[in-house]
Amino acid sequence: MVDTLLNLLAGIYVGTVVFLTIFVSSFGVLLVIYMFTRHKKPELPQVSDEDLPSVTIQLPIYNEAHVIDRLVEACAKLDYPRDKFHIQILDDSTDETVQVVQDKINDLAGEGITNISHVRRLDRKGYKAGALAYGLTLVETDFIAIFDADFVPAKDFLRRTMPYFMRNDRLALIQTRWDHLNLDYNWLTRAQALSIDAHFAIEQVARNRGRLPMSMNGTGGIWRADAIENAGGWSSSTLTEDLDLSYRALMKGWDFLYLVDVPVPGELPPQVAAYKMQQSRWATGSTECLIKHAVPLLRTNRFNLPKKFMGLMHLSQYLVQPFILLTFLLTPPLLWGDMFTKIPDLRIIGVFSIIPPLLMALAQAELYRDWTRRLAFFPVQFVVGAAIVLSNTIAVFKAFHKPGVEREFKRTPKFRLTGQGQTWGSSNYALDIDIVTLGEFGLALYALLGVYFALENLPALTPYMVVYAISFTLFAYWNIYQAVQRG
Repeated sequence: MVDTLLNLLAGIYVGTVVFLTIFVSSFGVLLVIYMFTRHKKPELPQVSDEDLPSVTIQLPIYNEAHVIDRLVEACAKLDYPRDKFHIQILDDSTDETVQVVQDKINDLAGEGITNISHVRRLDRKGYKAGALAYGLTLVETDFIAIFDADFVPAKDFLRRTMPYFMRNDRLALIQTRWDHLNLDYNWLTRAQALSIDAHFAIEQVARNRGRLPMSMNGTGGIWRADAIENAGGWSSSTLTEDLDLSYRALMKGWDFLYLVDVPVPGELPPQVAAYKMQQSRWATGSTECLIKHAVPLLRTNRFNLPKKFMGLMHLSQYLVQPFILLTFLLTPPLLWGDMFTKIPDLRIIGVFSIIPPLLMALAQAELYRDWTRRLAFFPVQFVVGAAIVLSNTIAVFKAFHKPGVEREFKRTPKFRLTGQGQTWGSSNYALDIDIVTLGEFGLALYALLGVYFALENLPALTPYMVVYAISFTLFAYWNIYQAVQRG
C-alpha cells in the first residue's frame, strides 16, 4: 500500500515538474524574442497641436487620501493642449478622500484649471471595473488614459503617447512602463522592483514586438473608446478587469502598442500584508481570465498555434503557483521513501530555472547604470517569491469557486512614501496580519522535516529544502514584525 502511494506521488511529482518546465520555457521564448527585437523601438509620429486627439484621463479611486492630491496635480499640469484633455475623477471613496479631492479641485480652479470632473456614484457596484464603465458613459473623447491613485505621470506623458494613435486606426491600447517612486523604502519594495522590472522591461517588450498576446497593466495605459465598446466594455466578472478587456479586444482584432521608454512611476506596497493582498487579487483575477478566455483563445483565428500557446502561458502566470507548492509538498515524502532514485533524472530540467533570474538581471542592466548594486537584493526577491506561494495558491483556488461571479475588489492600500520621515504604520489603511501567516510558519516546519529526510537519503536536495525553510520563516516573521512595529 505504501509503495503504491509513493509511486503515485512520484508520478504526480514528475508531471508537475514537467508542467513547470514548460511554463518556464515560455519565458525563454520571450528572452529570445527580446534579444532579436530590443533595438526595434517605435518612432514617435510628429503631430501638430491642432491634430492631436482629445483624451479623457480617468482616475478610479477608493479611499486614497494619502496620494490622490498628488496624482490630480500631476494630471492637471500635463503638457498638452488644455482644450484637448479632461480629467475625470471616479471617486467611490467613503472617507476623507472625498474632501481631499474637492479641496484639490478648488485649489486648481484658483489657478485657472477647470477641466476636472469629480464623479460620485450611488454605490460601488462593479468596483473599479464598474467605476470605469460608469465613467465611460460620460466620456466625450475618443481616447481614455487611466491612472491608479499611487501613480504620477510625467508632464510629457500625453505628448509621448497620443501621436501613435494617429498612425494606426486599429490601435486600441498603448501601455507604458511602470517605474518606482519608493524603490529604496525597504527590502520588500526592492524585491518587488526586480520582478516588476523584468515584466515591463523584457516580457512586455517581447510580447508586443513578437506580436504575442499581451495586456494592459491596469494603470499607465490609454484606450481607444471604440475598442472598449467593441470588445464588450468593462466587466467585473474577474478581479483583473484590465487583463479581461485586453484579451477580448485582442480577439476582436485590435492592435496594442507597448512603450518601454515611457515610464510612469508608482508606489510599491511597503507592507507584507498589503503586498500579499495585491498578489492575491492578481492571482485570483488572472486565473479567472484563464478560465474565461482559454477556449476562445484556442478557437480564435487571430493567432497561430505557437502564439496561442504563449497566450495560455501568459494567462497561467499564477496558475503555476499551486504546482510550485505541490512540488515542494511532495519532496519530503519522496525523500522519506527514497523515491528519487527510482524516478527519471530531472536534473537537465533544472537548467530552465536559470531563465527567471536571467530576465531580472537583464532588465536591471537595460534600465539602470547601477544594475549590479540593484541585483544585490535578489536573495530578498527569492525569499519573497518562494514564500508568497501559499497565499497565491489559496487565491488561485478561489478563482475556481463560482467563476464569473463578481467578487469583492480589495484595493491595495497606498501610503505616499516618497518624503523624508514618512511611514505607513500610522495610516488607517495599513492592514492586519492575515491567517495565512500561520500556514507559512507551518510550512517552514515542514521544510525542516524535508531537510532531515534529505540529509538522510539525498543530501543534494538539502539546499532546496533549507531555502524554503528560511523563506517561509522570514516572510512570516517579517509580517508579524511589521504589525508589532505598527503597534
